[in-house]
Amino acid sequence: MELKRTCLCAATIVALCFTIPLGMQIYTAHSKKINDIAAVCADLTVGEYRIPETTPEVTEPPSVQTNPAEKSVSTVSRKTLWDIDMAPEETQPVIHSKQLPSAKPSQEILDKIKYPESLENHDGVIQEYTYPHYSGTQYIDLKAGGQVRNCTDVPNATLIAESTKELPFKLDKNSEQPQVLIYHTHTTESFEPYERDFYDSSFASKTTDMTKNIVSVGDNICKQLDKAGIAYVHDTLVHDYPSYNEAYASSRKTVQEILKQYPSIKICLDIHRDGIQRADGTRISPVTQIGGKKAAQIMIISGCDDGTMGMPDYLQNFRLASRLQSQIESDWKGLTRPVLFDYRHYNQDLTTGSLLIEVGSHGNSIEQAQYSGELIGQSIAKLFDT
Repeated sequence: MELKRTCLCAATIVALCFTIPLGMQIYTAHSKKINDIAAVCADLTVGEYRIPETTPEVTEPPSVQTNPAEKSVSTVSRKTLWDIDMAPEETQPVIHSKQLPSAKPSQEILDKIKYPESLENHDGVIQEYTYPHYSGTQYIDLKAGGQVRNCTDVPNATLIAESTKELPFKLDKNSEQPQVLIYHTHTTESFEPYERDFYDSSFASKTTDMTKNIVSVGDNICKQLDKAGIAYVHDTLVHDYPSYNEAYASSRKTVQEILKQYPSIKICLDIHRDGIQRADGTRISPVTQIGGKKAAQIMIISGCDDGTMGMPDYLQNFRLASRLQSQIESDWKGLTRPVLFDYRHYNQDLTTGSLLIEVGSHGNSIEQAQYSGELIGQSIAKLFDT
């Protein structure tokens, strides 16, 4: 018996000697593949939200307290969708006229992270930059206009073929039921107070003032949808405060609740602003001239599933990304940066029309970003003007 145990132990040790190095080789090869993809996708500048979702952008002051239930309400064109945390008798939609202004958050919410009254310290440089048309095997020229930056192993030919296919849905412009959802996972993302070449580092480019953050950009998108007669929901709940780390979990819950109440919704657009900064601290303001005014350049992000993300229909999202990219470039040449097609999730498994759109960066002025929102809204309306 003792001899058998000794042989068994010896056999186990020999097996481990072979399997451990083999496992390390597989892990190293997989890591190298991921690193190679990352290296190919490395840009001139670093995007603030091209970091893992579990890494906080800033640390909120510990002295500030908030109640998670104290959130703004969502608004629906022609209807109002109240915060799901409110009393049951208040959750029923209320019929309104076609044009409905965005919901106003309570003063208590506005006071959480106020927009500074003065930002005049010259602590760093803001540099304007216009993202151009690119060349190279990583970039795909869409037949109808615009480009895609392929940071995946999916062949370019596959993406080109997919970009020409019909969308998996149609919008019903005659319906009273919402067709589009506009929301903001990083609701407090904000911009510079005016166009300038310096920034004040005391401002973390975040505020709960809905007139100065990314929600105001969403408002401008929705105004154009409303003019075109496209029913929509604009979710203005604050998802990234007090917990930045839980922002995507928070917005996912909200989007799921909205889709449950309004299954008519076909398109879900998560509107953000980027945060582009060089190693020396210079902040980049991506801009272009549209109609004699400066507009913040935008970037559509369409996620790709590597087999672990639970997004089997990601290529259907890509069809919308391609169509919208081409429509915007056709309407407003130079407004877009190439679509980023990469291994990202961003809750894009919830519909076949789910995308993330970065509008400008923290170096852009609020006016430039809001103008881009207006242009995006017009292009969405035109894309479905059939």
